Amino acid sequence: MAKPVSEYSRKRNFEVTSEPPESAPAKRGKKAASALRFVIQKHDARNLHYDFRLELDGTLKSWAVPKGPSLDPTQKRLAVHVEDHPISYGTFEGSIPEGQYGAGDVIVWDHGVWQPIGDPQETYKAGKLKFTLIGEKLSGDWALVRTHLRGSSDKQQWLLIKEKDQQARPIDEYDVVAELPKSVLSDATVGEKKTKTKAGKTSKTSKPAKKPKSAKPDALPEKFTPQLATLMEKAPPGEWLYEIKFDGYRILARIDDGEVRLLTRNGNDWTAKLPLHAKALADMKLDGSWLDGEVVVLNDKGFPDFQALQNAFEIGRSVDIIYYVFDAPFLQGVDQRELPVEDRRAALKKALGRKSRQLMRFSEAFTAKHQDIVESASALSLEGVIGKRAGSLYVSKRSPDWIKLKCRLRQEFVIIGYTAPQGSRSGFGALLLGVYDDKGLVYAGRVGTGFNQANLKLFHEQLQELGRKSSPLDKPLTTAQAKGVHWVEPTQVCEVEFAEWTREGLVRQAAFVAMRTDKPAKEIVRELPQSPKASNAVTEKKTASKDANVAGVKITHPERVIDKESGAHKLQLAQFYESISQWILPFLKDRPVALLRAPEGVEGEQFFQKHAERLAIPNIKHLDPKIDLGHARLMEIDSVQALIGAAQMGTIELHTWGGTHDKIETPDLFVLDLDPDPALPWKSMVEATQLTLSVLDEIGLDAFLKTSGGKGMHVIVPLARKEDWDTVKAFAKAIAQFMAQQLPERITATMGPKNRVGKIFVDYLRNTRGASTVAAYSVRARPGLPVSVPIARDELTEIQGSQEWTVANLLERLQGLEADPWKGYANRQRITAKMWKQLGAQKP
Repeated sequence: MAKPVSEYSRKRNFEVTSEPPESAPAKRGKKAASALRFVIQKHDARNLHYDFRLELDGTLKSWAVPKGPSLDPTQKRLAVHVEDHPISYGTFEGSIPEGQYGAGDVIVWDHGVWQPIGDPQETYKAGKLKFTLIGEKLSGDWALVRTHLRGSSDKQQWLLIKEKDQQARPIDEYDVVAELPKSVLSDATVGEKKTKTKAGKTSKTSKPAKKPKSAKPDALPEKFTPQLATLMEKAPPGEWLYEIKFDGYRILARIDDGEVRLLTRNGNDWTAKLPLHAKALADMKLDGSWLDGEVVVLNDKGFPDFQALQNAFEIGRSVDIIYYVFDAPFLQGVDQRELPVEDRRAALKKALGRKSRQLMRFSEAFTAKHQDIVESASALSLEGVIGKRAGSLYVSKRSPDWIKLKCRLRQEFVIIGYTAPQGSRSGFGALLLGVYDDKGLVYAGRVGTGFNQANLKLFHEQLQELGRKSSPLDKPLTTAQAKGVHWVEPTQVCEVEFAEWTREGLVRQAAFVAMRTDKPAKEIVRELPQSPKASNAVTEKKTASKDANVAGVKITHPERVIDKESGAHKLQLAQFYESISQWILPFLKDRPVALLRAPEGVEGEQFFQKHAERLAIPNIKHLDPKIDLGHARLMEIDSVQALIGAAQMGTIELHTWGGTHDKIETPDLFVLDLDPDPALPWKSMVEATQLTLSVLDEIGLDAFLKTSGGKGMHVIVPLARKEDWDTVKAFAKAIAQFMAQQLPERITATMGPKNRVGKIFVDYLRNTRGASTVAAYSVRARPGLPVSVPIARDELTEIQGSQEWTVANLLERLQGLEADPWKGYANRQRITAKMWKQLGAQKP
């Protein structure tokens, strides 16, 4: 007989909703090798509520809690028992479409592990389920108690109750659902009525910062990087404010001590090009400000016209240019970056004043469903809209909190040639377009409309000077496509609007918009809208099917995809390592290195290589054979060429010893690798790291932190070269055991999955002679290509996880660092007899 359809599957059409379909539940015994998970999803359906889910018997037992959990034991919150959900539902965030069961936005409000008190199957069946939560937001002891009441749909009604313990707090003192409204996965919010009906009003949850009369103004940075928007197919869940996507140039205004500087997003000073705007800003008396906006020229219908903007700059007619200001990360001496976007904009609007200005205008925002907004923008022939997540802060990087939703497709292309004009047309007939992809420069179609007589003549003259005899494309066009084409050097870039990409990778119904002199041709790739889940993917870069060259090292098969999640290619990994070589090489210098190689990529076979063996790594240094007698020579990476050579041979991760080859028997550091049960929330990892640092501080040892690039954290303790490997390992073990004794319910010093259930293993075993730890700034062979990154202590509570940085965003961090996070690192510390005594251990 066919298996009956579950209530979960019966209620859903998985061809319409993005919720995960059911799969065969994984049966778990009572001696599971990992902890039981819990998740609380905030669900903005017909009525806002919280879905409380506990993993049990291979599924998620689920309750709908209308008011959400409370930390007040006197608040017995109604919890309506609903159908079981699949385990995969625990990470679901998104929008359930109209017409589907539970239509509305869903975020993961909290998650972590739960520890049953007593037998969970028996207490669940009895209707008296007691448990401990270890989550990002909720912790301590709780109870779910079944009542004898029935709801309107005859569903069981339970009560969710917080037990009296150290985590309990009165509701009038702290309301956890009001204080912590955001997703723990994406910082998204749903169902929060943050803005009033009229856009631009101040949010209810926070007030605009006011500059105290006696306060010293915050120092205004000399340079500033703007927040960038991410191209999306549709808006993620949550509340969004929308603005027109202006068709112009991004301009930042720095105003201080009466001086105004107008800068492009790349830091080019355009103050001389916009003298009237600089004067207007100076007259506003906004010293101590960084303003963010876009300069445009409006056509006779009142819409932005990029070609007209370029013409205005060419002839120096800045009076026609309007500066639309939409944000103020700094305003009149106040750093507003930590304020919600609504509050920053309210303060900016007030500072600009109500009076309409010819040269300066405030960019108004509006709220509506993104589908309606894009449809309206399309009807007005606008390029698109910019969405900003309500309540979001200002960050100097590309962020999923700012999104671009385009009406028609529109992007830049490299001009590779042109055709002769037909009939009465002068200049040229059409421009041939190209983009870079993993095969090099490829053909992308042609554009023959959108020109006027003036630019037909001007562009033709410019292109004639760039003529060449052969095609610049890596793959030749067919004879029919190449007929009558005049080829040009691929240095010029134009912006084109079009209906869609064809299956052959060509633009359809293309229209010329403008020439772009602000973007290098080498960076022009096909822009692909991202789904909300893929917004942090690696930016596409040029790769080539033929062998490439990085730092003088030949890269074979550069187009090979090494990570499907980010789309990164082998060449990109080599280029990444070259770009961070000044940061990673000091951590590789003089140390034996072990290579984790994955020739077929992250999802393929992976293996460690500790010795030189037969396969020669280009440019790698071979160490003295006496270091590891009986084996082939150990290796060292001491140059950019050796680093790239390792990447050429399929290396993704680099692991180093805790000692240098010149004094190999006396390590100069030890490592405590905090390795959590994967089900534990990040908050538990932060607490364990803080505990470790406290122990080390107490015994008098300086320690330094780095993300592992996986789930955990690495605590590095530099040492003077006095002790041997066995002594250092024993000391690291003593620390781990001391921590486990202090907090046995959360920490273990015993390896093995069964000993780590719901706990964090303090791994001291990496301090054995011959063992190694992933090097600082090494990429990890995991989906998304995260990186192990040194951090300062005060950054620990600010980061969201150990995979915070990847090959896609690490350079932004490094370029923005004001100080070395490991400042003061020195190998001078000694392990003393007093330290052994403090840990209750003896030196071997």
